[in-house]
Amino acid sequence: MESHQSDPHRRARLRWRARRGLLENDLIFERFFERYEHELSDADVGALTRLLELSDNDLMDLLLARKEPEGDLADPDVKRVLDLLRNV
Repeated sequence: MESHQSDPHRRARLRWRARRGLLENDLIFERFFERYEHELSDADVGALTRLLELSDNDLMDLLLARKEPEGDLADPDVKRVLDLLRNV
């Protein structure tokens, strides 16, 4: 099992970055953090950070399964976090 992301400041910064311009994205991330914030591993935080670098519309397409991760985002960590986001 991967190590838990124990740095509360890093998790707080990530939660702040997850605040988006689209309400739909905000609602998904709010539910995600309520459920998983204290269980996130370093790999999860890295994958989530990569997802948050996307534009709001590209992120929403992934969250709503209109698209699947491609290129650098098509790795197991990103897919795992995306599955969690899609199912909250």
